[in-house]
Amino acid sequence: MGSIRALSSKGTLFMDFRFQGQRLREYTLLADTPANRKRLQKVLDRVETEIALGAFDYAKTFGKPLPQRETDEDRTEPAPSQPASATAGRPTPPMAEFANLWFAENEIQWRRSYRITQRGALDKYVIPFFGNRPVGEITRADVLAFRGYLAKAPARGEDSTLSNRRINAVMKPLRQILNEAADRFEFQTAFRNIKPLKNKRSDVQPFSLAEVQLILARAREDYRAYFTVRFFTGMRTGEVHGLKWKYIDFERRLILVRESIVLGEEDELKTEDSQRDIQMTQVVYEALRLQAKSTRKISDYVFCNQAGNPLDNKNFNNRVWRPLLRHLGLAHRRPYQMRHTTATLWLASGEAPEWIARQLGHTTTEMLFRTYSRFVPNLTRQDGSAFDRLLTQSFAGRLPEAPVLLPDEAPSTTDSVDDCDDGAPATPPGQPPPWHPYAAISLN
Repeated sequence: MGSIRALSSKGTLFMDFRFQGQRLREYTLLADTPANRKRLQKVLDRVETEIALGAFDYAKTFGKPLPQRETDEDRTEPAPSQPASATAGRPTPPMAEFANLWFAENEIQWRRSYRITQRGALDKYVIPFFGNRPVGEITRADVLAFRGYLAKAPARGEDSTLSNRRINAVMKPLRQILNEAADRFEFQTAFRNIKPLKNKRSDVQPFSLAEVQLILARAREDYRAYFTVRFFTGMRTGEVHGLKWKYIDFERRLILVRESIVLGEEDELKTEDSQRDIQMTQVVYEALRLQAKSTRKISDYVFCNQAGNPLDNKNFNNRVWRPLLRHLGLAHRRPYQMRHTTATLWLASGEAPEWIARQLGHTTTEMLFRTYSRFVPNLTRQDGSAFDRLLTQSFAGRLPEAPVLLPDEAPSTTDSVDDCDDGAPATPPGQPPPWHPYAAISLN
């Protein structure tokens, strides 16, 4: 990926980028100022876009012929080594060409949002870094160097670098591209023995029931039903924003999750198991009935803006969610924590984990316990009292009351026992005594 740099001797800016396997520098007379860097960055972005599309004309852009390849003394980076299998076998296409071919062959099977993220990873990171390097000449060291480069790349809109999760997401298409090229051109993939970076465990910060009640009491009236649905159904942001009235079944009290809003447009659900029917509680049922009076006649969407269009996530976050938490004195949390809140409240109330997993759109209960179970002890007693209540309810009326004995009424160890050998009341053969716990269980 190219960069904008400054000459230390003159303080002027120049562009540093790669084209056709060469490292090129285009010098300017622009002083090193933020405004000039911004202007030159736009030029560099256009150049790298044309390189990625295979439409870059060096002579037309800079008004001079393409310079000869740099010598080893001029290079600031060591020339990459080439695997013997690549040099000995048939030639391989450049990374930019093969990456675009790979994308074209596979995009038909992807969701729209996934196509956008994959295309972004290729255009912003993979193709600018490797450029026209033949895929068969890319070594394991090059892949590790690319990962190191990503670790230093700035995150969008933040004063930080890319997270491990984002780096892994960019490395994924690179791995698939190199593996596919290795299969087609019969060379050893450079991605061998390179494992994904460890991801930091997602920070689950559900709201307490008291906090939920506070939010619902103080939220804007036009958003009260929205918050009720999010807190008590566990729907994802895109699922709620894409919810239409035709998917609300008041008769059976079901919310049919069938569509989603992703990147501002209607899209498929996250996974096949995300398609599900969520049972309405009485609170959700009443909230949706009330919401129908305000939006059902103006929009297909349950929750919409004044124009009848689905809610914009960024606008909701900046104008509704953040100000509300700040007004209530609550620590900022992502809106997705409303889904986490639903899960923890369901678990705390004793709902069956399998049912909860289905309501959330999970295939198994594994993620449920791994993500949420640590919050349950804070909400319910975990001291055996539930089992004690079960036994007490099951054997109610069958257990005798313990007599209160005075000191002088304590039984003597010399008292004779006439009814049976073990001191228990005589009972018919084969029948348990009436006070025995198993009397509550049918033996038939």
